[in-house]
Amino acid sequence: MKKISHTKTKPPREQAKLWRFLWLSTFCFALINFEILAQNTQVIGIVNATDYDGALPGATILVKGTNTGTITNIDGKYSIFVPSGAILVFSSIGYITQEIEVGNQTTINVMLEPDVTNMEEVVVIGYGTVKKRDLTGAVTSLKNEDIVQVPAQNPLESIQGKVAGVDITRGSGSSSSGINIRIRGNRSIGASNNPLFIVDGVQTGNIDNINPNDIESMEFLKDASSTAIYGWQGANGIVIISTKKGAVGKPKVTFNSYYGISEVSRYPSVMNGDEYVAIKREANRTTGKWNSVSDDPLIFNTQELDAIANGDWIDYQDLLFRNGTQQNYNIGVNAGSDKTKVYTSVDYFGETGILKFDDVKRYTLRANVDHTFNSWIKAGLQSQIANRDESYRRDPLNMANKIIPLGTVYDENGDFIVYPLGGSSISPLADEQPDIFSNTGKITNVIANVYLDLKPFNGFSFRSNFGTNISNSRVGLFEASNSISRNGGTSRAQYTASNGRFFNWDNVINYQKEIKDHSFTITALSSYVQNEGDDVLAQGENQLLPGQLFYGLGNAPDNIAINSGYAKWNVLSFAARLNYSFKGKYLITLTDRADGASRLSAGNKWAFFPSAAFAWRVVDEGFMQNLESISELKLRASYGVAGNSGIQPYGTQSSLTRMPMAFGESSFQGFTFSPLLGNPDAGWELSATTNFGIDLGLWKNRLSATIDIYNTQTSDLLLPRGLPPTTGVQQVFQNIGKTRNHGIELGINTVNIEKADFTWESTLTFTRNREEIVSLVTDGVDDIGNGWFVGQPISVFYDYEKLGIWQTSEADEAQSYGQVPGDIKVKDQNGDNKIDAVNDRIVLAGNNRPDWFGGLNNKLTYKAFDFSVYFFARWGQTINPNFLSRYDRQSNLSNSSKAIDYWTPENPTNEYPRPNAGVSGSSTLYWSTIGYVDGSYIRLRNISLGYTLPVKDNSFLSNMRIYFTGTNLLTWTKSSKLDEYDPERGGGESFPMLKNYVFGINLGF
Repeated sequence: MKKISHTKTKPPREQAKLWRFLWLSTFCFALINFEILAQNTQVIGIVNATDYDGALPGATILVKGTNTGTITNIDGKYSIFVPSGAILVFSSIGYITQEIEVGNQTTINVMLEPDVTNMEEVVVIGYGTVKKRDLTGAVTSLKNEDIVQVPAQNPLESIQGKVAGVDITRGSGSSSSGINIRIRGNRSIGASNNPLFIVDGVQTGNIDNINPNDIESMEFLKDASSTAIYGWQGANGIVIISTKKGAVGKPKVTFNSYYGISEVSRYPSVMNGDEYVAIKREANRTTGKWNSVSDDPLIFNTQELDAIANGDWIDYQDLLFRNGTQQNYNIGVNAGSDKTKVYTSVDYFGETGILKFDDVKRYTLRANVDHTFNSWIKAGLQSQIANRDESYRRDPLNMANKIIPLGTVYDENGDFIVYPLGGSSISPLADEQPDIFSNTGKITNVIANVYLDLKPFNGFSFRSNFGTNISNSRVGLFEASNSISRNGGTSRAQYTASNGRFFNWDNVINYQKEIKDHSFTITALSSYVQNEGDDVLAQGENQLLPGQLFYGLGNAPDNIAINSGYAKWNVLSFAARLNYSFKGKYLITLTDRADGASRLSAGNKWAFFPSAAFAWRVVDEGFMQNLESISELKLRASYGVAGNSGIQPYGTQSSLTRMPMAFGESSFQGFTFSPLLGNPDAGWELSATTNFGIDLGLWKNRLSATIDIYNTQTSDLLLPRGLPPTTGVQQVFQNIGKTRNHGIELGINTVNIEKADFTWESTLTFTRNREEIVSLVTDGVDDIGNGWFVGQPISVFYDYEKLGIWQTSEADEAQSYGQVPGDIKVKDQNGDNKIDAVNDRIVLAGNNRPDWFGGLNNKLTYKAFDFSVYFFARWGQTINPNFLSRYDRQSNLSNSSKAIDYWTPENPTNEYPRPNAGVSGSSTLYWSTIGYVDGSYIRLRNISLGYTLPVKDNSFLSNMRIYFTGTNLLTWTKSSKLDEYDPERGGGESFPMLKNYVFGINLGF
C-alpha cells in the first residue's frame, strides 16, 4: 500500500531563525579579537599551606582571564611565563584561592589558607540563614549553575534527579505542561501532597513563572526539623527560592540566549493500512465470516475497498507532528553602591510545541532593590511581573490513534474530507482547518515582597516582610461545528476568567549571643496568610460568525450560560526556634509553631508543630585531628511534627447546589446537597518524621557525601471517605487512617581529577522511598472501592493476575472456565476452578512509584572547553500505558496500536487475545490485565559541550561562552514493549515527551 502523508521538513521560519542564530554567534566570534596575551616574563616560586607540612604539590597557578597555567611539582615549586600586567590565580582543593598582581616581581611565594567555605557557605532555611557547618536538618542547596545547566521553561525540570529525595517528572510534552514534584513520596490520600514554594519570602503554589536565570539558589527542606517552622504546610516539604541581588561595584551586564529545536522523543505507532486490513480479516476469520480475499466485500464497505485497491492509507501522526522550537533571551544588570544595590532583568521565553496551536510566550521583568539607610535600618523590594500568552491544543492524538487509517486526507477536488470514508469518525486534522478551533489564554502574575530590616543593637534584628502574589487570567475557547470536540454539533464559544489575590505578612525577631563556648540564636515570629480568588465562566452556542471566536457571547442564539465562584481562606501562625551551639561541635535546634487554619472546622482549627534536632561535629573533636583524610564528619538526628490542612476551602461544610425541577408543565428551581458532606469535626492531618543523617568529607572534601535515613508517620488523614448512595451524598472528609513513608537518600560529590588544564567532577544522587497505608476507616480493613489497601502504597494496581493466553493444547482446561484458545488466561488464586472478582483479584506486584530513582552527572573541563553528561533513572515502577490497551479486538470501528502482538492459531503468543469480530474489548473477560508493564528506564537526560573564549583585559566583554546542549537524547527501557514509548509520561498519550537540541551563548559585559 502507498502511504498518503506529508514529508516532514523544518518549516522555513524555523530554519530562518536557526540560521540567524548561528550566523549571529559566528559574527560575534569573528567581530572581537580575542588574542591571548603574549608570554614574556618568567615568574617562579613556591606554594605552601598553613596546615601542610612542607610545600604544597599539585597546586594550580593560572594567568587570570586566560587558559595559561601550570601546577606545582612534588616540592611545591612552579614556573610560568606571564605577560605584563598579569594577575596570577593560586588555587588548590581545600584551600582559599589567592590572586596576586605580578607587577615587576619575578619570584612569588604564596601561603594558602585552608578553605572552609564549603562548610561556611550560608544556606537559606525557614525565616533565616545558617552556615552549612551548623545545619542540623536535612537540607539540600543548589546554586544557579546547577539550575541553568539544562535549558528549560520551569527551573524544576532542569534539576530532575539532582536532589536526593525529590522526585520530579514532567506532566506531558505540551508547551504549557506543568511539573509534578514529590518530596519523600506521598503521605496524604485526600489532601495535597505538593510542597510549599517560597520565593523571596512569598509563598506560592508553583514556580512556572520564575525565570531560571534570576535564581541565586534553591533550598529543599525535607525533614521535620527543617519544615516544622512552616507548620501548616511543612508536611510535604519546602522549596525556598532566593533570587539574585545587587552588589557593590560598577554595573555588570549579562546576556544569555539559546535557541533550540524539539522533536518527539518516543511515541507508539499505530497499525498502517496493511496491518489494519490483516487484523480485520483475522477478526472475521475467527467468527467464520471471512476465509479469503474474495470475502473482503463482506467485511469492508465500498470506500474501504477502493482505498485497499488503490493502496491509500493515512499516517495521521506524521501529519500532526511538527518540529517545535524553544528560544530564550535574557538581559540582567547588577549594580550598586554602599547604600543602594540593584539587580534587574528582562527575559523572553518562547516555545512552540510539536502540535499546531500548542504555544507559549512568557515575558518577565524583575527588579530587586536593597537600600541601607544607616547602620541599623535597611529596606528592600524583590519583585517580578510575568505575562504569558498561551495557546492550548485539544488532544487530536486520541482520535488519530484510533481512526481507521484507510483513505485520503483530501478528495479529488482538493477539498478537506471531514469524515473519512464517509464514516462517523471525524478527521483528527479537523481542528487545523481555517476558522475551526481556537483556545488561547493570557495570564499575568505579579509577585513582590517588601521588607524592613532593623538592627538597633548588636545581635538583635527585626524584619517585617509583606509579600503578595496577584494573578489574573482569561481563557477563550471557540470550537466550530466541524471541530473534533463538537463533531457536527452546534459551534460553541466559552470565556473563562479568574483572579487570585494572595498575601503573607511575616514579622521575625532574631537574637544572637555568644557566651564563651556557647552560641545562641533565638527566632520568634508571627505570620498571617490570606488567599482569595474568584472566577467566572460564560458560554454560548451556534455563533453566526466564526471570526468572533469567544467574543460577543451575547450574540450567540443558543444555550447561553454563566457561572461564577469565590473562595477565601487564611492562616494565622506563631513560632519560635532556638539554635544552640557548644564549641561549634554540639548543635541543637528546637522549634515550635502554632497554626490556625480557617478551612478546618471550628474547635479544630489550631495545632502545634514541635521539632527537635541534634548534630555532632565529630570532625572537630580532638581525637580526629590526626586523621587528615577525614575533612568533614557530622552526625545528625531530628524528630518533629508538621501539618497538612490542604483540603479545598469549605471542604468541611455542607453546601447546596441548584437542581432544575418541574411540576407538570411548569419549571421550578430546587436545591440539593452537594456531593461533599460537611464534617464539623475535621481537623489537622499530622506527619511525624524521624531523620538520621551523616555528612562526610574525605581528602579535603574531594569526596563529600550526605546520607539520610527517614521515617514519616502520618496520622489523622483527611480521608475522603465514601458514603452509601442512600445518604444522598458521596463523600465526607474525616480524620481517619494512617500512612507511613520511609527511605534512604544518598548524595555524593567527587573531584576525580584536578590538573592545571583538566578537571573531572561527579555528582551522584540515589533515593529509595517506600510508602504504605497503615490503617483506614477500620484497622486492618481494606477499602476496595477506592483501591486502598493496608500495607500497600496509596496507589496500586488491583486486578486479576494475567498468566498469558489460552493455547490450543489447553482447550479443555479453558473450556472449564468458559473460555476458548485465544482468550486471556488469568490465575485462579484460591484454586476453586472458577474466577470471580471477590476471590481472584489481588494487589499486583509493582506500583506506579519507583523502587528507586537517581542521577549521575559528570562534568569535565579541558582548558577553555567544558563538557557535561547527565544520566537519570527511575527503576522498579509499573505503569499501565494507554497504547498497550488500545486494541480494537473487533477491528470494526477503530485502529489498534502497532505494539499489539495478537494470538492466532499460526502465532500462539501469550500477549494479546485473538481478534474477534463478535466480541468487543469491553466485553472481553479480564481485558484490564493486558496493559501492565515494567516502566523502569535510564535516560541520557542532558549532554552539553561549551567553549569559553579568552578575552583581553581591555575588551568591553568580560566573558563569552558558546555551547550546545541536548536533552532526553536517549532512553533505555527495561521492557521491550516500551521501545516506542517514553515512560516518564506515566501512561498518557495526549502530548508525547520531547528531545531538544539547543545552541546557546552567554555574554558578560
